[in-house]
Amino acid sequence: MTRRATFALSAACALLPFASPALAKPGPLAEALGAPDDLSISATVRARVEGIDGQFRPSPAAADAMFSLRTTLAVEYDAGPVRFGGELWDARAYGEGPASTITTSEVNTVELVQAYAKIELGDWRKGAKGGHGLLTLGRQTMDIGSRRLVARNRYRQTTNGFTGADLEWTTHGGTRLQAFWTMPQIRRPDDLASLRDNAVKFDLETTRVQFFGAHATLPHVLGGVLETYGYRLAEQDGDNRPTRNRRLWTLGARAFARPGAGKWDHDAEGAYQFGTARRSAGAADVTDLDVSAWFLHAEAGYTIKGGWKPRVAALFDAASGDSGRAGHYGRFDTLYGARRFDFGPTALYGALQRANIISPGLRLEAVPDKRTDVMVSYRAMWLENPRDAFATTGVRDAKGASGRFAGHQAEARLRRWLVPDILQAETGGAVLFKQGFLRDAPNAPASGNSVYGYFDLTLTL
Repeated sequence: MTRRATFALSAACALLPFASPALAKPGPLAEALGAPDDLSISATVRARVEGIDGQFRPSPAAADAMFSLRTTLAVEYDAGPVRFGGELWDARAYGEGPASTITTSEVNTVELVQAYAKIELGDWRKGAKGGHGLLTLGRQTMDIGSRRLVARNRYRQTTNGFTGADLEWTTHGGTRLQAFWTMPQIRRPDDLASLRDNAVKFDLETTRVQFFGAHATLPHVLGGVLETYGYRLAEQDGDNRPTRNRRLWTLGARAFARPGAGKWDHDAEGAYQFGTARRSAGAADVTDLDVSAWFLHAEAGYTIKGGWKPRVAALFDAASGDSGRAGHYGRFDTLYGARRFDFGPTALYGALQRANIISPGLRLEAVPDKRTDVMVSYRAMWLENPRDAFATTGVRDAKGASGRFAGHQAEARLRRWLVPDILQAETGGAVLFKQGFLRDAPNAPASGNSVYGYFDLTLTL
């Protein structure tokens, strides 16, 4: 075990004798360790097996499979108005093929993703009429708004992490304001040999990559909730770490109403992105291009009362692509967002993304019982710009001669708690029915339709 892992575990144990009694109910791990209630200790272990056949990417082998293991340990001590915490992540992959697509999204071993102090501000008393806030300093993860642009990852093996300051304030009326300044954590190692060896190399942060912004949530607007936000990403090349020198502003808004039995719900979000960026991270590419990009998500659903409470929803997603026009760049950058909940599984799959896509679809969700939920979905897919790579497939026709229609995607998922709140099983898969562009583009692989499946078990303590 590394010094950092040893330090994290030792710190958790060292806090035990100094914690004072509180009212919170301890989780299984904290209870087993005899931790006082104001010291929370939790852990998760997820084991997953997955495979893909009929690869859609141009270069990798037509088939790949992988076993992955993700372990997390979180500790937080409540000292009253200040809380101190940390979270260790260990994500490993085994058995992948020699030409596998694994990246730092699958492997990040023994990393202290969170190490923070949270300071309570304002009036937190029950029934208080004043506002209250929370200031988080240090290493942390963030979920903001819909999670489409800033997210703590769930399905993915590893997560986005940030080092800096995050201030949240909620008024008595429920209006919530958030402002943050961070340095995104750069996951390491990032070379294929080290990833295949599950090598340990601590992540880093640098002022050469800064991410900051603000987000506001206003309740009771347009029959639901209204969100507005503005983010700034400013990066430049570091030592032995070339970048696209993205200097992007992203401004957006979202209006939504949550699903409920016997009710209609909706979720509409759009963002415009501008600034400068380079077309690649190559050392020879020193041309800053003017960025003008956008994305749109629209969803409307209805949940039927009684029984399995089925919810049927119509979906529409679109995001701009790049035309290749000199001096301009039009491909939308999803920043630090998650995509599994909109576009299907990632990991060895991950065909779709908020970039160069137009995709309407349908989704059906149901809850057969308290332990089980199921979901099936369908999407048709077009390119927003025929000259750019489609979504995250890497398939491209620079001449734009292969058309816009890319095919269809079907997805299914089943989750069941084998032991309520402790052990959950999940299985699912997706099929990418390639048509048009995904068959005819110059670098499209002749590998047939893409079929992906997975099964995982998650233990929560």
